[in-house]
Amino acid sequence: MTVFHLSAECYPVAKVGGLGDVVGALPKYLVQKGVDAKVVLPFYDKKFTQTHTFETVYNGQSNLGNRGFNFEVLKETSNVLGFELYLIKIPGLIDRPDVYCYPDEIEQFIAYQISVLEWVIAQQIKVDVFHCHDHHSGLVPFLVNFSSRFDSLRNTPTVLTIHNAQYQGWFGWDKFYYLPQVDASKTGLLDWAGCINSLATAVKCCTVYTTVSPGYLEELKINSNNLEHLFEMESYKGLGIINGIDTDVWDTKTDTMIPHNYTITTQKKGKEANKKDLCAQFGLDDSKPLITFIGRLVLEKGADILPQVFSSCLEQFKGQVSFLVLGSGEKYIEEALAAIPKSENFNVFIGYDEQLSHRIYAAADFILMPSRVEPCGLNQLYALKYGTIPVVRSTGGLKDTVIDFEEEEEGYGIRFQNTNNEDVSHAIQRAITLYTNTKKTAALRKKAMGLNFSWAQSASQYIQLYNRLKTTI
Repeated sequence: MTVFHLSAECYPVAKVGGLGDVVGALPKYLVQKGVDAKVVLPFYDKKFTQTHTFETVYNGQSNLGNRGFNFEVLKETSNVLGFELYLIKIPGLIDRPDVYCYPDEIEQFIAYQISVLEWVIAQQIKVDVFHCHDHHSGLVPFLVNFSSRFDSLRNTPTVLTIHNAQYQGWFGWDKFYYLPQVDASKTGLLDWAGCINSLATAVKCCTVYTTVSPGYLEELKINSNNLEHLFEMESYKGLGIINGIDTDVWDTKTDTMIPHNYTITTQKKGKEANKKDLCAQFGLDDSKPLITFIGRLVLEKGADILPQVFSSCLEQFKGQVSFLVLGSGEKYIEEALAAIPKSENFNVFIGYDEQLSHRIYAAADFILMPSRVEPCGLNQLYALKYGTIPVVRSTGGLKDTVIDFEEEEEGYGIRFQNTNNEDVSHAIQRAITLYTNTKKTAALRKKAMGLNFSWAQSASQYIQLYNRLKTTI
């Protein structure tokens, strides 16, 4: 079975968020289980493409409306990621360093999708399933079914995985002419609220859509940036499959990014050693519980309340806790965090640093995730694998993957209800109290590290889905 994964991100080629982690891991686990999973993404002029060898497997031409363009399909020659990786390169349009935020982003992603389909039909590649990730490939389910240009692909099953429904790939009808010839009677499938909406189109036209957690599948019906009614109408073809983590990368025994490796039986000594090193680097008191935040400093993650929460907790629990933040995002949040005086109980690193994130997971006692929206969340899964106890808002995938240790006997984390100073501060107080109970903390760490959130389980669910689509189409 051949499955094409179409995405804007794939770690380590190009990553902005969790989408990159998923697309960099899921196909590898699918290959290990016998699926011919390939990843096709736009070309980026980044370190990965500069340091790996690619061969040109196809040169083609197509059109973006009345604008012709040439494109090149490049294949990474060594399969170093554990699956076949292909990049679509278009001179002057898709050959830049950054993933997002270009003024012609709509043109980039439409041209990318057209190029993929042009390549597939020109080379007569047998594709059993197109697996589209988020809106960046959301027009593919429409094009394969309703564009005469791609008649040979008609009725090819399409799976859409929604990683974050807040971003939908909107563009005006003035750019409709970018698309190849389509069935005029089907253009309404492109529309949502008066514009072309790539994500809404994908939901309407795909064979099945999945979300990255069962909880998020239900939340889309009440909070999906004006697509709530659509998800109600299309709920019959929705499926929630929890994300996994790549245990080849996230393994305390073998992780080369942390100074002190450890196992579930040596976690106490190992975490203490990593914590001592990290706290020394950032001038923090390693005798206090270390609570960290890792991620984008944006409203969606609840990061806007962090300056207030940390300031009040530093005052309320003076000398009882230390905080370390790693992230970047909205400038006003970055500035507010930077304005908190650095001390033996607080520090912040503004930016993105993959190695530092690994070191923090290995060193921290708790990870804080006050997210307003969290379709799945991977940070809490990484934390659990490293024996770091998650302190999370009860929403989406966080609710699905973190059980409160005081609410259920099998629990191993801390949950709270609302993204506000009062609820988060109370959760932090609970973490501080838990930390003083060294026996309980050690037991929860072992329980957390023993959980299985590997992609192997989730990949099996996707294979079942692919097989079902093959037999029903």
